[in-house]
Amino acid sequence: MPDITVKGMSCNHCKTSVTNALSAIQGLKNVSVDLEKGKATWEEADPSAPVDVQKIKDAITGIGFEAE
Repeated sequence: MPDITVKGMSCNHCKTSVTNALSAIQGLKNVSVDLEKGKATWEEADPSAPVDVQKIKDAITGIGFEAE
């Protein structure tokens, strides 16, 4: 499963916000956000056409968090 570091999350509301933002991206499924580790993971809906990581980073930064 691909993952990305998410900085700035401090509560379950933050976790839910990141989960919802990533779940809204077409091509991602089974999004999971680990608040304690500061990581988001997902599966590609179509492994032969992966989602651009920049699109994922933009979704995270667009709601006020940092993505690495």
